[in-house]
Amino acid sequence: MLDNLRDDANSSPFFDEDEELPDFLEEDDEESLAKPQSDPFAFLKPIMVLTPVQRFVLAALLFMAVCIIGSMFLMVTGKFFIF
Repeated sequence: MLDNLRDDANSSPFFDEDEELPDFLEEDDEESLAKPQSDPFAFLKPIMVLTPVQRFVLAALLFMAVCIIGSMFLMVTGKFFIF
C-alpha cells in the first residue's frame, strides 16, 4: 500500500518543471504604489458603527473584566482577602 503511494507521488510532480511560477511580489509592489494612503484610524471603524447602547455595553463588559482580573491579581499576591 505504501509503495503505491510512493509511486504515485514520484510519478506526478506537484509543479510542472516547464511552467514558470508566478511572481507575486511584483504584483504586490505595483498594487501598494497604486493604493492611496488609508485612514490612520481605520481600526476604530467597527466600534464607531455601533449604536451608543452597544458601545456602553461593550465598555461595561470591558470594565467588569478589568475589575475581575484586578481582584484576582490582588488575591493571588495576598493584598486582598475575601474572608
